[in-house]
Amino acid sequence: MQPMEPRIVSIHGRRIAYRMAGSGPAILLIHGMAGSSETWEPAIEALSEHATVIAPDLPGHGGSDKPRGDYSLGALANSLRDLLVMLGEDHATVVGHSLGGGVAMQFAYQFPDRCERLVLVSAGGLGREVHGLLRALSAPGAEYVLAVATAPQLLKAGAAISGWLNKIGVRTPPAFTEIMRSYSALGDVETRVAFFDTLRAVIDLGGQRVSAIDRLYLAADLPTLIVWGDRDPFIPIAHGHAAAEAIAGSRLEIFEGSGHFPHRDDPERFAELLGGFISETRAAALDVQRLRRFNVT
Repeated sequence: MQPMEPRIVSIHGRRIAYRMAGSGPAILLIHGMAGSSETWEPAIEALSEHATVIAPDLPGHGGSDKPRGDYSLGALANSLRDLLVMLGEDHATVVGHSLGGGVAMQFAYQFPDRCERLVLVSAGGLGREVHGLLRALSAPGAEYVLAVATAPQLLKAGAAISGWLNKIGVRTPPAFTEIMRSYSALGDVETRVAFFDTLRAVIDLGGQRVSAIDRLYLAADLPTLIVWGDRDPFIPIAHGHAAAEAIAGSRLEIFEGSGHFPHRDDPERFAELLGGFISETRAAALDVQRLRRFNVT
């Protein structure tokens, strides 16, 4: 598959980059922290055979603008709503990986009438536990350390190592490729500043600072699929099990031997799983009146 060229749209005077393919019911794919829509490329081709696939670069990420400002889950969910409106899509199956999982849950909470299904992939926002590196990066002054760690000469060294491994026939795992891509992106000052604004909106020294646990019961009428790698070093698989127990009728799918990027480790299985989930479930038709019945407005 040839790499997809991102498209650009201006929303409220700011550039949003996105990848889009196919036709039919919309699937909105939301990447994780320091990532981009490129993470979904291996699965997009198969998904686009039966759906309109929309994979944006969140504000502060990839090819989208990186202004100083609000990078909370609510603000990111708003930006995705605005993108769907711009593209003429009223509803979508919302899929989120890592940070994108937290954004997906926030999107479903803020805009229940626009969310047909919810798919959480190694999602954040389901408990305090998170990798110690991310906790450490939330500390004051960590941005100066990361500026040194992402100096051009070190980025070149990382790329050289990856290239050398490929030349001698050592296949680098998808997770390594994803981490190196994110690491390389942080060499750009604007991207690095946006990364810290995003990180500190959701993580502090104690771990994840935002949680959807107390609202997961609201997803009982929303078809929900939870996907996790059983070797995820960043967010424990226990969060996936807890979410599945909290959301009545949800489905938990474990990718054995996979880490934090199950959609990259086995994109064919992921695309087949997601496509089957969409075809086997009826799109939810929810609205804010339902939230009022739960006394949460």
